[in-house]
Amino acid sequence: MAQYPYQKASKYPDLAAVYRNCSGPGGLKLAEYMADAMDLQPGWKVLDVGTNRGYQTCFLAKEFGPFIAGIDPGRNAADILMMNAREWGVEDRVLALQLGVPDTKFAGESFDAVYCTTTLEMLRGMHGEQGYLEGVAEIYRVLRPGGVFGLGEPMHRDRPIPEEIYPYVTQGGRPAPWSVCFSTLDKTAALLQSAGFEILKAKEPCDGPLWWQEFVTYDPEVGDDKVVIERDQNRWVTFGCIIARKPARH
Repeated sequence: MAQYPYQKASKYPDLAAVYRNCSGPGGLKLAEYMADAMDLQPGWKVLDVGTNRGYQTCFLAKEFGPFIAGIDPGRNAADILMMNAREWGVEDRVLALQLGVPDTKFAGESFDAVYCTTTLEMLRGMHGEQGYLEGVAEIYRVLRPGGVFGLGEPMHRDRPIPEEIYPYVTQGGRPAPWSVCFSTLDKTAALLQSAGFEILKAKEPCDGPLWWQEFVTYDPEVGDDKVVIERDQNRWVTFGCIIARKPARH
């Protein structure tokens, strides 16, 4: 049972549609949780890193009122985001671009906030910890002083991988096994600090298991991930959320 109230996400109860148009666990529940934690404000200029099909982007624009530049390097991702933005009635508050980190093309200090969920761990899978750090450094660069960075992503607890899921999380995967893509909450927070961020909040939300269960129930491309979540029983796989701030100038 959900512990967070999800007053805005509950307006969109079709979870099959949500998970067709989002990536990873959480969907619009994750977006609302993160936006509240970031204290997202109407009129802010926000960068959404890794939009996928854009439902979270559209939800944030509609329910919280910022202007959002959504970037994703995927083929057709920008076109699909704008199609969804028109359907949500927020095309005047969304700009979709086929870009990714660390090469966003934006000027420094362009945004009041950066929102990024279920994205940077993929960068780690493709380019290692150095690639992840380069992505974080770019996010730091484009934030204004005092700007907020909200990061939510699949993580793992600091314990051995259970035998029941070991083959699934150490072999194959897109773009790499989960054991390569995922890190711990403490290590991720330390990495953000090394890039210059101040950590405001870092936690594994109580509803993380709910988000994972929704993902394996409704995501049309869940595959063997369903086996991992069902066999793991919340022992190794988790979900972490970090709210960080670029220090203000004095």
